[in-house]
Amino acid sequence: MITPPPNSQPMPALPESVRVNLAELLARARSMIVPGQRRMLGIVGAPGAGKSTLCAALAEALGTDAALVGMDGFHLTNTELERLGRRDRKGAPDTFDAGGYAALLERLRVEKDETVYAPTFDRLLEESIGSAVPVPAGTPLILTEGNYLLLDGLGWGRVRPQLDAVWFLKLPDELRMERLILRHVAFGKAPAEAEGWADAVDGPNAAVINATRARADLIVQLVDEQLME
Repeated sequence: MITPPPNSQPMPALPESVRVNLAELLARARSMIVPGQRRMLGIVGAPGAGKSTLCAALAEALGTDAALVGMDGFHLTNTELERLGRRDRKGAPDTFDAGGYAALLERLRVEKDETVYAPTFDRLLEESIGSAVPVPAGTPLILTEGNYLLLDGLGWGRVRPQLDAVWFLKLPDELRMERLILRHVAFGKAPAEAEGWADAVDGPNAAVINATRARADLIVQLVDEQLME
């Protein structure tokens, strides 16, 4: 038997991992809805894992029982990123207003009688747009998705306590990178630039995100082909 070094820490146990389809995830989401209460479900995963696609499908199926707000609405503006010298790694943890995102979740947790407006992110403009997403009063389930919901540093530590459940969306890296490069090209990057960005910027961010998996409640691998394309 090998004795671990005195200062070594045991690796945290990973949460349950499941292979499921959209219908099964929808049933799990519906089970969170409690009349008269507001519950919050977070979807997290590396860039290109399909968070936005999954959340949009869940929100459409749940109708007025759910509202979708995204972490990406809290990107710092390009002007501010240039001032800070961070424009060339937009998408890293310190290129967002983490405190603003946490404050929105905290407000959504307690505000049930008035409409709350959340920002969104326009990929064509590469900028956030404020007060673009209404969350009607009485909406019982809030869906929120983003990269850093489970991060505990750089101002992100206030996010996880607001979420009743967090699902970590997993996708094979080869497929995830292929989708990510295609997305960058679709929004204006040349193929070589898209590949470089996916490797140099998205790659390190993915490593940070994957290191937070143990703080999730469930690791999800989708089997719906239409959601994995």
